[in-house]
Amino acid sequence: MTYTVTTHPSSLWPSSCGRSVYQQRQAPFLGPRLTSQSPSKDGKSQAPPSLGLRRKSGWEAAVKRHNLTKRWLMKIIDEREKNLDDKPYRNIQELENYAENTQSSLLYLTLEILGVKDLHADHAASHIGKAQGIVTCLRATPYHGSRRRVFLPMEICMLHGVSQEDFLRQNQAKNVRDVVYDIASQAHLHLKHARSFHKSVPVKAFPAFLQTVALEDYLKKIQQVDFDIFHPSLQQKNTLLPLSLYVQSWRKRY
Repeated sequence: MTYTVTTHPSSLWPSSCGRSVYQQRQAPFLGPRLTSQSPSKDGKSQAPPSLGLRRKSGWEAAVKRHNLTKRWLMKIIDEREKNLDDKPYRNIQELENYAENTQSSLLYLTLEILGVKDLHADHAASHIGKAQGIVTCLRATPYHGSRRRVFLPMEICMLHGVSQEDFLRQNQAKNVRDVVYDIASQAHLHLKHARSFHKSVPVKAFPAFLQTVALEDYLKKIQQVDFDIFHPSLQQKNTLLPLSLYVQSWRKRY
């Protein structure tokens, strides 16, 4: 199917937007991992509830051993367990809440490992985590669609008159791309807010935030294909991404 590429409003979308294929740095307390059984809403594997509960005590012990804040770990575990039913997000706020309790909480723990206790760094971590969660949901859409599942916020889909079947059939109509545009724009806003704290965030915290390079890369690529979430180019690895990460690290930016 072919279509004429249209230009979406760009007031909230600068020329530097990103693609999320970053491999998150392994924190010392992340030794116990859940066994892969089935994909969760964010595209990650998940274990049966019983296995997750059995291993929770191991995670708690690791957090205590490294003198980290237990509530961030519990937020991650509790939020994942609440979402084992794999229901679609009702609205963008529900997706953001999930991202805050999982991705952002992981960043808070990472900041603690780096010895960073700073309000501005926490604010940046909150927005980066939300951007990460939204981008991950977008990136996982083709994978979930191939398994007859759609998790994009229903409220935004209804606003543009798009059904789950449109995503299952990989419809490339403008209203489908408008849904993707709205969701991706929210991720971009969170990334922009996170970077607005750049001058106030301690340099020591920057290694925790380098995934912004990959987020920007994905958002830029999806903009270039006019928000066609099924475009083959979005599934291709960016071989220059490691170089971009190195450059940002060397420049002490995120």
